[in-house]
Amino acid sequence: MSPPLSHPAKPWQLHLRHPASLLPERHLERGDGEEWQVTGSEAAFRWQGRLPLPGWNMIEIAGERSVTGVAASLTFETPRGTTTVELPLRAGKVTKRLVRVPFDTRRIVFCPMNARGRFRLTHFRCVWLTPWFAHDRLLQRLTHSHRHYRGRTKHEVRRDLRARARQAKRAWTALAMEDYETTFVSLCSKHNYRQWIEQVEMPRRQDDRTEPAAVVERQDLPRISLLLPVTSDDPAELEARLATLSCQTHGRWQACVILATSLSPEARDAVARRVASEPRVQWIEATPDNGGAMLNAGLAACDGELVAVLTRGDRLSSDALHRLALAFGQRPELGLLYADEDRLDANGRRHTPNFKPGWNPDLLLSRAYLGHMACVARRTLEALGGFPAEPGQTDGQAMMHATALRFLATFGRNAGRRVTHLPWILLHRCSDDLVEADPRVVNRVQAYLDAEAPEARAHLGLLPGSVRVCWPIPRPAPLVSLLVPTRDGVEILRPCVDAILERTAYRHFELLILDNQSDCPETLAYMAEVEARDARVRVLRWNHPFNYSAINNFGASQARGELLGLVNNDIEPINSDWLTEMVGQAGRPEIGCVGAKLYYPNGTIQHGGVILGLGSIAGHGHRFFQRDEEGFQGRLKLTQNLSAVTAACLLLRRSVFEEVGGLNEADLAVAYNDVDLCLKVREAGYRNLWTPHAELYHHESVSRGADDTPKKRARWLAECDYMRRTWEEQLDNDPAYNPNLTLVHEDFSLR
Repeated sequence: MSPPLSHPAKPWQLHLRHPASLLPERHLERGDGEEWQVTGSEAAFRWQGRLPLPGWNMIEIAGERSVTGVAASLTFETPRGTTTVELPLRAGKVTKRLVRVPFDTRRIVFCPMNARGRFRLTHFRCVWLTPWFAHDRLLQRLTHSHRHYRGRTKHEVRRDLRARARQAKRAWTALAMEDYETTFVSLCSKHNYRQWIEQVEMPRRQDDRTEPAAVVERQDLPRISLLLPVTSDDPAELEARLATLSCQTHGRWQACVILATSLSPEARDAVARRVASEPRVQWIEATPDNGGAMLNAGLAACDGELVAVLTRGDRLSSDALHRLALAFGQRPELGLLYADEDRLDANGRRHTPNFKPGWNPDLLLSRAYLGHMACVARRTLEALGGFPAEPGQTDGQAMMHATALRFLATFGRNAGRRVTHLPWILLHRCSDDLVEADPRVVNRVQAYLDAEAPEARAHLGLLPGSVRVCWPIPRPAPLVSLLVPTRDGVEILRPCVDAILERTAYRHFELLILDNQSDCPETLAYMAEVEARDARVRVLRWNHPFNYSAINNFGASQARGELLGLVNNDIEPINSDWLTEMVGQAGRPEIGCVGAKLYYPNGTIQHGGVILGLGSIAGHGHRFFQRDEEGFQGRLKLTQNLSAVTAACLLLRRSVFEEVGGLNEADLAVAYNDVDLCLKVREAGYRNLWTPHAELYHHESVSRGADDTPKKRARWLAECDYMRRTWEEQLDNDPAYNPNLTLVHEDFSLR
């Protein structure tokens, strides 16, 4: 038997603090040092020795895992049954959560994660709390993390809970704990999708009053034309596609089955017999060597106002056409509509949801992210000259990608006004028929670039079927002014500055150290030495109380560059072309703020882009993911537009910075000033962008410290209030995210 996993108490610890001593029970193997290997989905430790005191307790847990998107749990066993609570585990950080230990607890079981992999616990204990303290922490969590209570005071939340409790004849703390529990439930799209379908999607569809209970043919809604190319002898597969049309709640549709001329006579006869009984379905023949030509032949045979393509493996949900028609009926100016989708396994079970962001031109250049569930207005298709010709290509996703690129080229910055995304799963894709990698995607993107940006080059991306676009550096190469605020802290400033000077291939930059009242002799000596050593370095004094926004605005006023880089003093470049990548992106006239991919020193993700509304105001998506992980739908490996990026490493043109008035030093001295800047830039008509091809380490908040004093907390709350008052609508609807994804956790789990 393996020895127990224990965390001994310090001598000064009170008896109310119970360090955990865990004895392995099942599906666990001891690895090197403190590491454990989980060999089954029901791995468990048993709490050994004295159990925690009954009543309110705070669980404290920290550690590392080799996989993300999995959950830990703690189960209390009593004679009356069991109670299980979810335990979040984030790399390198102690997580705390309230539990109520039952009075008659006989046994406690700890499940480290519900999937195979490696893990290591660095801290795990249970601390007994007074009811008053527990209630305060309970209300605090609800105000910060629960969707219903966000933005309200603890007093308001308590008052609301007590009113509900009187009506339900229950204790308000019981209702509060039910809501509290939901803030810790992380429904991973890989492991918990079935649960999400049952608990979220099905009730949502039942409550939706826009979906008719039976088939209707509303004349005020558009007719939708479905194009079904058939290039192989497989009548059963075509029958499955047609079957999803026959159960649509929107009755105004027509379908055109486009048969390749290479099909056997038997296959053609079978199709003819099948469609003879359905007046809304017709069939034609077309040459199969060009997917665009096949679809255009079908388009000519139909007259619907909206056009969608159903290729091999596509299965529509029963409400798909109704939701598309309703969206177009409400906004007839739309040219392109798309929705979310998932996959079906061999047994017809749904899995792997693709919850897509809103219109995202740079993600479109990185991957065919629209997928299969998309349709185009007929008048838009005609304006584009029909479906693009692509020899040998009949895959619906690829054809829609080619059409969307032409759409982007035609409408440019105004394209987003003609696009809508429907956050509903409207298509199920059979896994056996998936085309994982599109071999022509690079050529397709390069064709777009040849017309729109001739010097840009498309290359294979970091993932199969993805693209990396290398944008040209403007000529002459622009001077970049890197602004690095600091106060003392030579132990982090020196490696930051030296690394930038030594590891940056792009040489045309200046580095402005913005000294905020440093008095450490070693720090002052280093500043003098590096300024004398390298002509690119200037040290500027800012002799005022700390105000991040004001310091950087001052630095921008003294900078000589056409591009401004906001850089923390705890940043270290990893790849030498980090600045080359960011300059190429920031030099594009349509781009505003450009953010980088940042790692903690242990290699986990610190910044994969900012998601609005995450944790109330904004948070970092994919934080604590492993360095080599792809992220949700590959987004950690794809250049994309985001609403905001962190100012720990942010580049933008000086003209854009000045156009929006720089950073808000009056209302946002410390927190969220970068988010505010990005939103002002977006409102001015520019697209913000995050790139995975500029990689740096970030020792987050090492220099400034945490907001752990009453004064700092009051300032932080005031800044949160300003952001909520100023940007409330945007914070609740991030177009680079998806409303089906969580606003509590940073892992793109399901809401």
